[in-house]
Amino acid sequence: MVLPGMFKTKKSSEADLRKSSKRREASSHSPSPRSVSKSPTKSVKESDPRYQSKKTASRLNSRNISNTDIHPLNLPPDEREKRRSAMSVPSDPPTPMDVDPNGDASSAASTPPPAASNNYTDVSGDADDEDFERTTSPVPPPHRFIAPTSPPPPPKPSLDPEACKALGNKYFKNKDYVKAIAEYTKALSVEPQSVTYLSNRAAAFMSANRFEEALADSKRAQEIEPQNAKVLHRLARIYVSLGQPSEAVDVLDHIATSQPVTSAERAAASSMQAHIKQAEDALQRGTTGSMAMHALDQAERGLGIGVEKPRKWQLMRGEAYLKMGNVNALGDAQGVAMSLLRKNSKDPEALVLRGRALYAQGEIDKALQHFREALNCDPDYKDAVKYLRMVQKLERMKEEGNTAFKTGKYKQAVELYGQALEVDPTNKGINAKLYQNRAMASIKVMDPVFLNSNFMAVGDDMLTHISDQLKDFKSAISDCDRALALDSTYMKARKTRARALGESGSWDEALGEFKAIYESNPNEPGIEKDIHNAEIELKKSKRKDYYKLLGVEKDASENDIKKAYKKLAIVHHPDKNRGDDSAEGKFKEIVEA
Repeated sequence: MVLPGMFKTKKSSEADLRKSSKRREASSHSPSPRSVSKSPTKSVKESDPRYQSKKTASRLNSRNISNTDIHPLNLPPDEREKRRSAMSVPSDPPTPMDVDPNGDASSAASTPPPAASNNYTDVSGDADDEDFERTTSPVPPPHRFIAPTSPPPPPKPSLDPEACKALGNKYFKNKDYVKAIAEYTKALSVEPQSVTYLSNRAAAFMSANRFEEALADSKRAQEIEPQNAKVLHRLARIYVSLGQPSEAVDVLDHIATSQPVTSAERAAASSMQAHIKQAEDALQRGTTGSMAMHALDQAERGLGIGVEKPRKWQLMRGEAYLKMGNVNALGDAQGVAMSLLRKNSKDPEALVLRGRALYAQGEIDKALQHFREALNCDPDYKDAVKYLRMVQKLERMKEEGNTAFKTGKYKQAVELYGQALEVDPTNKGINAKLYQNRAMASIKVMDPVFLNSNFMAVGDDMLTHISDQLKDFKSAISDCDRALALDSTYMKARKTRARALGESGSWDEALGEFKAIYESNPNEPGIEKDIHNAEIELKKSKRKDYYKLLGVEKDASENDIKKAYKKLAIVHHPDKNRGDDSAEGKFKEIVEA
């Protein structure tokens, strides 16, 4: 809706003003009959000074250049509101309607009242005035029109990427890879999606042994051109250099879908993949870690210069060290675990690896601590749960055996040590100690076959009592041999074996064993004293040993000796062994003792 007075009056030119003035003068000198008879109000208005002043002001205002030159719709909202308010409130008080003296009010009634004084021209009832006719319907100004302009041309790059590439190629041929990388980087700053520049920089990174950065460039190039064979072959070589043969084989298989791949191009990736598979099989099925170590050594030969061994490979090497089980290997396993933990102290696999190494070295408490810490990092890690439960069970049985041994229950101790040996047959260090402990307990328990052959007449209760007090040297020597098979450097097992040989009557063999220990380890505590005692016992063994004949210790009391005599005398008495010359001879020896 267009409100009256909303649009500004059209600006009149000077020629139009002169033309209008002449027309009014002509009408005043020769009035037409119509104007005289029917418009008596016109002459009255023209003679009214207020009317003349308003008309003049309207014409003068129409010539001024001000805010009226702006279309109201283009004004700010507050200015537009002001104009609407000014148009709605008249500036002059209303005047009485002009009345025809003859009583004809039709003419006066048709004349509209004067408009409010403003920047817009006054509208009067003079229908013959062209100026007033023009002011009744103002024409809105034309909309602004901005001629379309073409977009500015893109700025010309300050670098020529081809020139940078050519210079980079020159540096690459001269083996100045750092400068070559810098030039290829400049070219990529202008054309970052250029596969050629990315591929060239990846080659320079490879030659500079910066394989991670080479991998990033090759992957970007592959994303842009997925079927570029040159880019894919380089990507496969980078994967091999980083120790990722499976990824390299996948890339080569992708190439083979569009073009043939030779066996020579597959050789590096396939060989590395085969060696890793061989190492995994050796660790799962083999009993020693030497085959796994050899396979890992072969696989690592394909790594790029300066490339760190993959974490998986390091864990496999640590597992191989644990299978080898010797002191040096266990130390190497700990070294692998510590290297991984320095990078990530919350690595559950590395924590379990170190815990297993500590467990194999006999550091049970520290091992349990590492297993618990691994479970804190990953509560669902099955290996941590497995080894924690196993070590706890083994430690419990070992402690029960030690308690039985200390309280003199040697037969029970032998049984408990035997149960502990079944918990983890693969732990060489712990099992060697368990065999040695059982050998010490067996020295205190006599061989049941010997008991049955020499004490047939003794009741079961008495036989059990005697078996708990006598020694089983045969089982002790066997357990020491098993302990030494697991750990040939276990000196305590060697000394126990030598002592068992001597107390079983073979002091010449015992003396030889003690002397061998001294030759291999002269600083072994107490070895010189053991050699001296063996020499004395060897001399005594050439005489009759009545303590041995009675089956008592050499430090036995007189009361113990009498009890042993009575028991053996009952067994070998001639009245109970008629016709047995050997029994009669033994009885005489007992009486002599």
